[in-house]
Amino acid sequence: MVTRAIVRGVGHYLPARVVENAEFEKTLETSDEWIRTRSGIERRHFAAEGETTSAMAIRAAQAALADAGLTPDDIDAIVLATSTADLTFPSCATMVQAGLGMTRGFAFDVQAVCAGFVFALSTANAMIATGQAARVMVIGAETFSRIMDWQDRGTCVLFGDGAGALILEAAEGAGGSDDRGVLAVDLHSDGRHREILYVDGGTSTGTTGYLRMLGKEVFRHAVEKLADTAHAALHKAGLTGADVDWLVPHQANLRIIKATAQRLQLPMDRVIVTVQDHGNTSAASIPLALSVGKAEGKIRPGDLVVTEAIGGGLAWGSVVLRW
Repeated sequence: MVTRAIVRGVGHYLPARVVENAEFEKTLETSDEWIRTRSGIERRHFAAEGETTSAMAIRAAQAALADAGLTPDDIDAIVLATSTADLTFPSCATMVQAGLGMTRGFAFDVQAVCAGFVFALSTANAMIATGQAARVMVIGAETFSRIMDWQDRGTCVLFGDGAGALILEAAEGAGGSDDRGVLAVDLHSDGRHREILYVDGGTSTGTTGYLRMLGKEVFRHAVEKLADTAHAALHKAGLTGADVDWLVPHQANLRIIKATAQRLQLPMDRVIVTVQDHGNTSAASIPLALSVGKAEGKIRPGDLVVTEAIGGGLAWGSVVLRW
C-alpha cells in the first residue's frame, strides 16, 4: 500500500466585474473579433478597487471547504500559488490562514507564475506522501489586472483575475494507476527564456512594473513543452493519452489549448475550456477550470485528469491524477 493525495474538495471565486472584449475598443486599437480570433477570449473578470488576491483566495478556499464538508481546522497546511501577492511579505497564504480562522498548521506561497498551481499541487502531494500533512489546501489566486500596461493591446486584453482552491487528503492506495489521487508529476524550468515573458519591475528594483510578453515565442514554447510534459507525466504513471478522461490545461489561449490537445490525440470534447469566460488568470486558471468542470458535472470520481501549465521563467509542468 502507498499513501496517495486524493481530491477531497474544490471551489473557486470570480470578482463581480465582468469585462467584455468590446470594452477595450474604447481605449485601444482592437476589436472583439481581433481578441477572439487570436486568443479565444470573450470576457474576463477584474477585481474591484480594494479587492486583493488574499480576499479572493479566502472566498475560493471557503467554497472548497464547503464542497469537502470540512472546517478550516481540518486543514494541516495551505500552499498558495500567486505572482500578485498583496504585500512583499507576509505571504498571501498566511493571510488566507488568518482569514479562514485557521488556528493550526502552516501556510506559504509558491511563485511559478502561470505554472504556479502545478508546482503548488506537486509540493502538496509530496508533503502528503511523506507524512508531513494529511490535508493540504492548494490555492491559485491572481490579480493580474494590477500589473497590466493598458496601452499594450497584445497583453492587457488577455488576462483576468480570480481564484481557485483544491483540497488534497491522504488516503491509502494499492500503488497502481487505478488508484485515486495524484499518480505522477513532471516539472521543469529554464531561466534562459526570461525575456519572453516577465514583469519589468520588482521589489529590489524599486518599481512595480508591467507584464511584458513576446507572444509568438511564448506560443512556440508552450505548444511543444506542454505536450511533452503531459506525455512524460502519463508515462511515469504507466498511462497514455488514450487513458485520459479530461485534459484540464492552463487557460492562456484557445489556440495553444487546441494545439496541445491535438498533440496528445485528445478530442476537444475531452478538454475543459474556460478561457473564453475568464481570460488568462495565471496560477488560478487550472483550479478555476477544475471547479467549473466539476460543477458542470463533467469531472466525476474515477476520471483520469491531466493538468499542465507553462509560465514565466520559463517554468512548466504537469500532474496526472485520478479524481
